[in-house]
Amino acid sequence: MIEIIAMFSEIDDFCLIFEAEYKKRLIKEGEKQRNKEGRLSISEIMTIMVWFHASGYRTFKDYYSKEVIKNLYWAFPKLVSYNRFVELMKSALVPLACYLETRFGACTGISFIDSTSIKVCHNRRIHSNKVFEAAAKRGKTSVDWFYGFKLHLVINDQGQLLGVRLTTGNVDDREVVEKITKRLWGKLFGDKGYISQQLFELLFNNGLQLITKVKSNMKSKLLPLLDKIYLRKRAIIESVNDQLKNISQIEHSRHRSLPNFLFNLISGLVSYTFRDKLPSIHFDPISLSLLPITCF
Repeated sequence: MIEIIAMFSEIDDFCLIFEAEYKKRLIKEGEKQRNKEGRLSISEIMTIMVWFHASGYRTFKDYYSKEVIKNLYWAFPKLVSYNRFVELMKSALVPLACYLETRFGACTGISFIDSTSIKVCHNRRIHSNKVFEAAAKRGKTSVDWFYGFKLHLVINDQGQLLGVRLTTGNVDDREVVEKITKRLWGKLFGDKGYISQQLFELLFNNGLQLITKVKSNMKSKLLPLLDKIYLRKRAIIESVNDQLKNISQIEHSRHRSLPNFLFNLISGLVSYTFRDKLPSIHFDPISLSLLPITCF
């Protein structure tokens, strides 16, 4: 994992450029407004939150009181109370979302797409949940029903993020594919939930070939053996989802506001991009040259 000084340095460099451009685009109301700097800068807020997702702590309150205040005071000498920090988090939401895009990897011609549920509460507590009453929706995965959102991800064969979209839980996976793959080329591997002739043709015209498994009532198609192997390696994106949920902790039911939920989710994604080892696929070029050309 990258050291906190190097992480802060990179985030701070981004914030210096971002804040200057962001202020130029703000709509002025004609009245003089306060522009007093806070004790903590935006880059410090972002760094503290991103570092939390790699700290191993299960709750942010424990992390802030036991790790940040006691052990990271040397790095952040102007720390505020826990309650005040929670209030400040929403001010860093926009720059954090923009920073995430700078952490995306490069398209290699081999991409994988999938969605995963982001539950905000247990199904038995749906009717008593007020925080996400106007935002979350019921959805269904291959396993069960859930209440919350869907996180749509695209990664390359090195496990790097290429695109991210958050939708409500009732959105069809195929609806976001075109938007999330605009800058991609080559081949895109997905599960059966992405089967659509219309979607295939749309992506193909944009230079991207969608390859999925076939359903039991569909005829098998002749595929290049290498594509068949990559299709079987699609579980790489399941590994990414697992790391995001169990290591970066992008999913839990303790949120008290929608902005803080978004901040937690995005900072978890950013934290993932800083990991030293990402799930990846490696093939020996010599072995690949010995493979047959096609396979059912």
